Amino acid sequence: MDLGIQGKWALVCAASKGLGKGCAKALAGEGANVVITARGAEALEATAAELRALNPSVQVVAVVGDITTPEGRAAALAACPQVDILVNNAGGPPPGDFRDWDREAWIKALDANMLTPIELIKATIDAMAERGWGRIVNITSGAVKAPIDILGLSNGARSGLTGFIAGLARQSRLASANVTVNNLLPGVFDTDRVRTTSMGAAAKSGKTLEEVLAARRATVPARRFGTADEFGAACAFLCSVHAGYITGQNVLMDGGAYPGTF
Repeated sequence: MDLGIQGKWALVCAASKGLGKGCAKALAGEGANVVITARGAEALEATAAELRALNPSVQVVAVVGDITTPEGRAAALAACPQVDILVNNAGGPPPGDFRDWDREAWIKALDANMLTPIELIKATIDAMAERGWGRIVNITSGAVKAPIDILGLSNGARSGLTGFIAGLARQSRLASANVTVNNLLPGVFDTDRVRTTSMGAAAKSGKTLEEVLAARRATVPARRFGTADEFGAACAFLCSVHAGYITGQNVLMDGGAYPGTF
């Protein structure tokens, strides 16, 4: 299937590894030019080289910076001739007990996982509407639908973003201009994030990391973790010309782990 995004410009945040990298790979593979950003220069440049090798016909621009800061956002936006596709992503806040989190911890989580995506949307969405085409995908979390007790910072910040997107995506001046805004909700994927949270659970329970990971796999009907490439493919479809009638949705990718009907 031709996704119809060849020559489009995509800004993919936190794209040096994990799910962000999976999205950047899928978009570049479909012919989209990509601006990728992350804090770690070495990993980011390695990913940029991989994307250029994957599809030599596309332009790949790597911008080192912290997307959760005004300076990082400005640098990323300045590197993109025009943002046709925006993939919002940022590392999740640490796990823990809410009794240990002060106001600063909450503000940091909100800045990274709610306010930063909103700022990037504000900077790009009106131009998308004027051009009559745009795609925004926010990488949130399956915890939006089924909160995880030790991820209270993430539960709160990402749920706030979800509520904001629900209203924004349904503005007729955006939807009628072929601008879609959706959230992609990962369950347990084989990423550094999963290992970090599992290490915390291991320390708390006294189990080994491998025992915790095995237990987490057992909760997934698919009996495995998802892959970044699978996630990227779903993201690329939501960014395609074929997804113009999908907006304001929370697309859950969790191997069947969520037990609810809705």
